[in-house]
Amino acid sequence: MSTLEPGEVTDAAALGLAHEPVAADAATSGAPTTGVVELGAFAGAEVGVWEMSAGGMRDVEADELFVVLAGSATVEFDEPALPAIELGPGSVVRLAAGMSTRWTVRDTLRKVYLAL
Repeated sequence: MSTLEPGEVTDAAALGLAHEPVAADAATSGAPTTGVVELGAFAGAEVGVWEMSAGGMRDVEADELFVVLAGSATVEFDEPALPAIELGPGSVVRLAAGMSTRWTVRDTLRKVYLAL
């Protein structure tokens, strides 16, 4: 999909996403894959849909706000040390740039995000 223009609609839950394997040095369990579709920009933030299949991976986060559409996962915070969070449909999460996280996805997780 190309940029989502004002007045257009897309079904974020039904968008096709081409998946690629998570890099070996980032994968922590299983053989997870991720897919993304960028929908454009809004007020200076990148907007898109991201998905991860079952498995585990490490990541360093961008400044981001997201809403989970489907799936379930646990996110653990290595830096800063914060309590783990559980994600499911409807979860709204804010991450800060530079956070070091570990994602464990049980059921393919799909989210809509805004990131700087």
